[in-house]
Amino acid sequence: MKKVCSPYSHFFFYVFAICSLFSTLPSLAQGNLLIMPRRVVFENAKRTQELNLANTGKDTARYEISVIQYRMKEDGNFEPLAETDTSQNFATKYFRFFPRSVVLAPNEAQVVKLQLTNTSNLKPGEYRSHLYFRSVPKFKPLGEKDTVTGTSSISVKLVAVFGLAIPVIIRNGETKVAASISDLSLQTADNNRVLKMQIHRMGNISVYGDLKVNYISAKGTSTQVGLVNGLSVYTPNPVRHFQIILNNTADIDYHKGKLQVVYMAQADAKPLVFAETELVLR
Repeated sequence: MKKVCSPYSHFFFYVFAICSLFSTLPSLAQGNLLIMPRRVVFENAKRTQELNLANTGKDTARYEISVIQYRMKEDGNFEPLAETDTSQNFATKYFRFFPRSVVLAPNEAQVVKLQLTNTSNLKPGEYRSHLYFRSVPKFKPLGEKDTVTGTSSISVKLVAVFGLAIPVIIRNGETKVAASISDLSLQTADNNRVLKMQIHRMGNISVYGDLKVNYISAKGTSTQVGLVNGLSVYTPNPVRHFQIILNNTADIDYHKGKLQVVYMAQADAKPLVFAETELVLR
């Protein structure tokens, strides 16, 4: 007997799109959700923090907020971890947040508050988890059905579910961090000049800052040819493999002069330089 599928059968596929954890913008945006700031850091005597959420879309949207665990790989990408993983220190047990879901009308904003808790027994060092903001798709109410022609049709409906993840970092006790840059090499890929390097992290906390590349001509003239804001190497990783596409303009001769690479902390005035090195061009 031929099996006939109901014309109203649906298979819902959820497409998860997690944006870059460490965007170069001062805020994160995905699926019409804007979050400021892009990371939360508890250190010194700071016990509470606030996140500002805003709906930049044209429709009312609902977002559920949860805590997930990620590990940074040496290439800078992230992979999920189980709560039972012991390869790094999670911050989950030491902070709470509210609300755990928000409904935002178009152009509406709301504050999510975070608060430290149960930190009396924390050992010195850094603890990290991630807040995940997941959009909740709208489904048709029960009783409303799509019109499908034919008696053996199966309709497939794709529902995009957007998400944003931002790090929540707790630093306790005496902390220290240092960085260095090694293995500089300039390569050509798809007609682009690509500068590759390794960023090394030392200490018991993550390193986070901006990386700038200057081209210095044989005459000593300096021109900025590359900039990445919010570049991180997270604990427990000791190294990150990184590459940056450089500006390729006619007045830059990448066969002469040298490249200066500066990795510095973000600050309003006189940023702390984590690492600085040069590559002589030939």
